[in-house]
Amino acid sequence: MSSMNVIIVGSGRLGSELAYRLFLRGDHVTVLDRTATAFNSLAPDFRGRTLEGDVLSAALLHRAGIEKADALAAVTSSDSLNAVVGRVAVTVYGVRHVVIRNYDPRWRPLLEAFGLQVVSSSTWGAQRIEEMLTPGVIQPLLSAGNGEVEICELVVPESWHGRPVQDLATVSSGVVAALTRAGFGQIPALDTLLETGDVVHISATPLGLAALRQSVSG
Repeated sequence: MSSMNVIIVGSGRLGSELAYRLFLRGDHVTVLDRTATAFNSLAPDFRGRTLEGDVLSAALLHRAGIEKADALAAVTSSDSLNAVVGRVAVTVYGVRHVVIRNYDPRWRPLLEAFGLQVVSSSTWGAQRIEEMLTPGVIQPLLSAGNGEVEICELVVPESWHGRPVQDLATVSSGVVAALTRAGFGQIPALDTLLETGDVVHISATPLGLAALRQSVSG
C-alpha cells in the first residue's frame, strides 16, 4: 500500500498514538493542535510535522497541506470542533477519507447527521467491556457471500477453561482464526488450551455457530 498524506487534528493521547502508528507504517503525518505543549504526548522518535495554531484557521490548514491530504482525523476532546473540521475537510477541500472522534456519546447522533465516519471510544469501549464481562456470548462480526459463512467473536466462559481450541472447531464445524489473551493476539494451535476470558474469532456456517452457542451456554 502506498503512503498517504494524513492530517491529525488534536495531539492528546488518542491523536498522538494514532499519529505514531501512521508514521510507523510509512505515512506522511502532520499533527495540528492549539497548544505546542500538546506535542509532548508524541513518541520521541516521531518524525512527522507538528503545527501549532487555531485548527479552524484556513491558513493553518493550508500550511498542513490539506489540499493534497488523502485523509484527516479530527480527534480532539471537543465534539463540535471535530464535526466542523471534518465537515470543512470534506465539503471545502474534498478530502476523501475523514474520521472524527466522538467524545460525548450524547453528541453522536448529531455527528452522524453530518454524514461523517464517527468513532465513539466511550461507546465502543463500554460495549467491549460488556461483552468481555459476559463470557460465552457470541458476537457476529462479518458475513461472507450471502451469509453462508460468518465470522464471530466468542469470550470463553469458565465452563470451557482448559479445553483445547480443537473442541471449538469440532463443535462449530468451523475454523478458529485467532485467539486474544491479555491483549496479545495469536493464531492458536488446535491443542492450545483455552482460558476463561480468552477472546476467540471463529469462522463457521450459521448452523455451526448455532451449535456452538448451545454448547457454550449449556
